[in-house]
Amino acid sequence: MKHRILSRPSYSLLELELENGEEVLAEPGAMVYMKNVELSPEIKGGILSGLKRSFLGGESFFVNRYVSRGKGLLGLSPSYSGDIAHIKLSGRLYAQSGAFLASSPDLEIDVKWGGAKTFFAGEGLFLLRLEGNGDLFLSSFGGIEEINVDGTLSVDTGHIVAFEETLDFKIRKAGGLKAMLLSGEGLVAEFAGKGKIWIQTRSIAEYIGWLVSLLPRQTGRS
Repeated sequence: MKHRILSRPSYSLLELELENGEEVLAEPGAMVYMKNVELSPEIKGGILSGLKRSFLGGESFFVNRYVSRGKGLLGLSPSYSGDIAHIKLSGRLYAQSGAFLASSPDLEIDVKWGGAKTFFAGEGLFLLRLEGNGDLFLSSFGGIEEINVDGTLSVDTGHIVAFEETLDFKIRKAGGLKAMLLSGEGLVAEFAGKGKIWIQTRSIAEYIGWLVSLLPRQTGRS
């Protein structure tokens, strides 16, 4: 799929050049501009899959299908500031909810039970499962980096974007009780195996916490 990623890394925009009849799936609300392209919302995989993505995976119930009529041009951007990664998918990977931006039409998008351990990490109980052969575009909060793991790697749970199925993980404390209380670090995901992981340079939860700290506090009446 012919594409460019513009204005990166802080305010990235995905621009796709589509041949006649070429199709792409995208997250609703991501479209910035289009030319010679028809838009058709649909429920990817049927109503049950749509409900799973919406209520369990934190994604939209619908996905938008864009079909080029002639030489098409399509601009897409995520809902928050950050980068976009292009992944030539051949197989399966897992992503945090909110990371999916766009893909080839034949890729399967489903929801996977992440296990109770993800609940204690504060990242939700479910992961997006993306499977097939084609182009996949994921978005991040802040910059996005790809890391090759061969052994183990610990990542703060708020910085995970996606990882390949060849990696297993478990949730643990960043250190002992003292380190957990004084270092500002909480729980991490310890990945093991051989594969790729994509991380984001900023944490949405930490950013929200910082914004809240700037809000004026109410004081009681004297």
